[in-house]
Amino acid sequence: MTMATGKWTRGIARATIVAAALVLLAGPFIKFGVLGWQAGLGLFVLAALLAGLGGIFCLVMLVRRRGNVLTVLAAAAGLAAIVIPAAIVAEGRRVPPINDITTDTANPPAFEAITAAMRGPGTAPLAYDPSFAALQAAGYPRLQALTVTDAPDAAFDKALGAARAMGWAIIASDAASGRIEATDTVPWWGFHDDIVVRLTPADAGTRIDVRSKSRVGKGDLGVNAKRIGDYYAKIGGQ
Repeated sequence: MTMATGKWTRGIARATIVAAALVLLAGPFIKFGVLGWQAGLGLFVLAALLAGLGGIFCLVMLVRRRGNVLTVLAAAAGLAAIVIPAAIVAEGRRVPPINDITTDTANPPAFEAITAAMRGPGTAPLAYDPSFAALQAAGYPRLQALTVTDAPDAAFDKALGAARAMGWAIIASDAASGRIEATDTVPWWGFHDDIVVRLTPADAGTRIDVRSKSRVGKGDLGVNAKRIGDYYAKIGGQ
């Protein structure tokens, strides 16, 4: 390997490691307000692409027996960095491109305590988009309300306890009306999602409906549906 080639290889290896580090830092940058969510996501994608290209370059150099320990580290970091967004894209294609999930699409629980002002500027409207219903049915055909055998008062205590166990920030809770409103923060990214839980008497006990809505973005990569499923599991586990 010539001196010029070695210099280029080392430079690209260093740049690849920096880009891989930025992939990891994009989430905290958004979470702690260093960057807006759109700029943060842009950094995440751009850094991942650069890291991936650099990783491939370093891998080629290693196959040609040109490089050193730095090249090895850069190849591993760059290829690992591109795997993260690739997995996110794959997940995004698997789930419907919606950010508002509810167990009752015909009569979704409405937000009352959580307001547009609380959610902040540039966030999605609180009103439910009826066009989401068909997309949700196709993407999450098994998602439905949970009916427990408990009377409404006992069911409410379970529902509120499960919400707290999930780590949600409780905004409002009213046993008389059977309503809980809360906010959850997505780890690493720091995105805030809002949740409303509605309890109604049913023949077999109490029906518990949940609506989980992201504040930003067109899709949620399945986060809201998973949150509802995890919440129901918490209630069932009590």
